[in-house]
Amino acid sequence: MRTRTLVVSLVLFCLVVFAGAFVIYDRSQGTNEPTVVEKTPLVRDYSPVIGPEDAQVTIVEFFDPSCEGCRAMYPYVKQIMAAYPDKVRLVLRYVLFHKGSEEAVRILETAREQGIYEPVLDAVMQAQPQWNDDPDVTAAWDAAESAGLDVEAARAGMTSPEINGIIQQDAADVKAVKISGTPTFYVNGDSLSRLGPQELYDLVTSKVESLE
Repeated sequence: MRTRTLVVSLVLFCLVVFAGAFVIYDRSQGTNEPTVVEKTPLVRDYSPVIGPEDAQVTIVEFFDPSCEGCRAMYPYVKQIMAAYPDKVRLVLRYVLFHKGSEEAVRILETAREQGIYEPVLDAVMQAQPQWNDDPDVTAAWDAAESAGLDVEAARAGMTSPEINGIIQQDAADVKAVKISGTPTFYVNGDSLSRLGPQELYDLVTSKVESLE
């Protein structure tokens, strides 16, 4: 049943993503060029983690909170994780390809400092159509506040050295790994060659089953 649901979802997803939601950068590199990963780890010790810290399967998503493709994939990623609640974790790496992305990341990082990363992430992603063309990302702030963010404290701390360092290191890693589009996924170090809910589910499932 899970697989059938994901197959149906893939059809709907393709209508969104391949209509222009998936954004490709650095076209001169070519989408078939092998991704170089040896220059940088896919996971930093500061990276946000959703799911069990000791999960045997790690999904790494190079993620732009302003990207429509990332928003389209987000519920499917959560569905896949729910299918394997004890075996799969998600690590998010930030990519700042879109307008408003950096401030949205700063909102998320202040939410993490306040211990409410996941509910704020859910709210910000749900509200994305209202803020991803707004340079002030007003609706993102409103959504984060509705999810419990102390906005005054967040605005005071959003440019802290710690958050600046996360953004700078993720930007360096994006360049080193040659990320050219969002979302980009890796599962236990293997790249997802074709973007889609079913493809991601199949890759995750193969990794889970290989450990059994």
